[in-house]
Amino acid sequence: MSSLKKQYKDEVRKTLKDKYKYANEMQVPKIEKIILHRGLGEAITNSKVIDITLDQFVNITGQKPLVTKSKKSISNFKLREGQPIGCKVTLRSDKMFDFLTKLINIVLPKIRDFRGVSTKGFDKQGNYTLGLKEDIIFPEVDYDKLDRSRGMDITIVTSSNTKEETFDLLQLLGMPFAKTGNKS
Repeated sequence: MSSLKKQYKDEVRKTLKDKYKYANEMQVPKIEKIILHRGLGEAITNSKVIDITLDQFVNITGQKPLVTKSKKSISNFKLREGQPIGCKVTLRSDKMFDFLTKLINIVLPKIRDFRGVSTKGFDKQGNYTLGLKEDIIFPEVDYDKLDRSRGMDITIVTSSNTKEETFDLLQLLGMPFAKTGNKS
């Protein structure tokens, strides 16, 4: 069991249950899954970027990604229906906690001039989305194999109902939020 998962079970659940006065242990918010996604509009002209992203996501997560395809044709963008335009990976259980541990302790501190992640990434359903501008901050990404650096979105899906519950959950797990509402 990862240390973050153990921390959630031993400390975070009890703290959240006491703070929000949940009557039942099952009401305590938990992280259900983490989704890594990269939109690749440039795949229309350069199909090699899909393969590069597939390799990166396998190395970063240890799981095979799903290639996302366009739902409809858009002539202005030279896009045809069914054409590959992105990749995504959904992590659950131990792989999810392992990735979150790596994100919090290794990847985010490597960002230049890092002052914490933005507090503006919460949605109404209690999920948090974080955008990374560079993929080279992951230790598994081989800098020599890159043609250029690309970003990705990381969505943390929780069972909480409010932004405040999600914020407290992630903060107790060690997510380094910025002190002010500024974007990082």
